[in-house]
Amino acid sequence: MSDQNRLSVFKTYKLYVGGKFPRSESGRVYEVTDSKGQWLANAPKSSRKDARDAVVAARKAFGGWSGATAYNRGQVLYRVAEMLEGRKDQFVREVAASEGLSKSKAAAVVDAAIDRWVWYAGWTDKIGQIAGGANPVAGPFFNLSTPEPTGVVAVLAPQKSSFLGLVSVIAPVIATGNTAVVIASADAPLPALSLGEVLATSDVPGGVVNILSGVTAELAAPLAAHQDVNAIDLTGADTALAKELEIAAADNLKRVLRPQPVGADGSSDSEDWQASPGTHRLTAFLETKTVWHPTGALGAAGSSY
Repeated sequence: MSDQNRLSVFKTYKLYVGGKFPRSESGRVYEVTDSKGQWLANAPKSSRKDARDAVVAARKAFGGWSGATAYNRGQVLYRVAEMLEGRKDQFVREVAASEGLSKSKAAAVVDAAIDRWVWYAGWTDKIGQIAGGANPVAGPFFNLSTPEPTGVVAVLAPQKSSFLGLVSVIAPVIATGNTAVVIASADAPLPALSLGEVLATSDVPGGVVNILSGVTAELAAPLAAHQDVNAIDLTGADTALAKELEIAAADNLKRVLRPQPVGADGSSDSEDWQASPGTHRLTAFLETKTVWHPTGALGAAGSSY
């Protein structure tokens, strides 16, 4: 058949929930355009029901993921980087269209995002050494503090940095054993939805990461108030929305990571995602468990046991 007579096969973007690719239960979609206003694709417009379903999936996956060894989680995150490397061209095209970047700049962004997965993969079995340790106490006891994952984390992805910023907020959450419900950039969701396809083939258990697209405020409100969500990252919220969500999150004492720094337009996308990420996002969603253990009675000579 001549190429002139062939119809192109357009990609159908879907949500990523519980390791599967459903359409929104509402049946709604919305148009996604590039920086010049040209149509790129239709993205699912998630509903509150989709958000609740994602929380159920994240909670179901939490036990197995948090119970995996830190070394194993590191292997899985590194596998994500491997799979992204093999699909780099696709993500370069999507990032270039979504963010209005040249091909070379988009390639640099994608390379940085892949490297970020590797960065966090290396931290999975090391964060415990800087976030925990043995505490000096007076008495015949061991006093040990160890970090543990908080639980289900709702993540509002950056609005402008559709891929590097997205990876920068997802990777540290799951690296430390949490599971995530992610609200993708409202105007540029396509790289996030494609990332779901990579996660599904990267040994990441279904439900560990759940990706929704749609109106950020519409999806964030039920997640902030959800009693089975343990923490929320407000990176993708503007000042007004962040305040509303923080008030809702207080109802069940969620951990809250506030958006910073705030840009002149009220958004939080003035953060430099190319900069070294440090460890603050790794420790943001960790709880510290401290245990006391007797060393045994000390004898007259000062020896124990």
